[in-house]
Amino acid sequence: MSMTEQAAANAPQADPAVSVVGPSDGETIVLGTTRMRVLEDGSHTGHRLAIAESVLAPHTQGPPQHRHARHDEGFYILSGTVRFTVGHENHDAAAGTLVMVPPGTPHTFANLTDQPAVMLSTFTPDLYVQYFRDLQEVLAGGQPPTPKATIDAMSRYATEPAADLA
Repeated sequence: MSMTEQAAANAPQADPAVSVVGPSDGETIVLGTTRMRVLEDGSHTGHRLAIAESVLAPHTQGPPQHRHARHDEGFYILSGTVRFTVGHENHDAAAGTLVMVPPGTPHTFANLTDQPAVMLSTFTPDLYVQYFRDLQEVLAGGQPPTPKATIDAMSRYATEPAADLA
């Protein structure tokens, strides 16, 4: 892409459309005991940002610890408590906590409590939303995500398991 094309791609639209996603709107993705609602898949942000709300049922284990090569991931806890594991450190994030994970940082999360947990996730750029869609397809039979299915899907989106921490 030339500099001129890059500038044109990044320029604000003359009349940008506002995206409004109501409380019962958005694409729903079910991944085992986690229900995700995609609020912004990147199509309204020039693919710079995606946002999803996730409800983790009680005692939900997250994905294997992993690293993203090309996107930042943010998690804002709306309710409940989510345990984030970053390398060998655990962080119990209660409602009102923001966890930002830069590219290359190993991480995973889980809801170890008896209550559901709700978090808002951001992906910059939006690359990772398609991962969740792909994983849902793999799980269409109603099975919980297996580490292999999860890792296979991750590999298509510049993400790899943190094998050194397994």
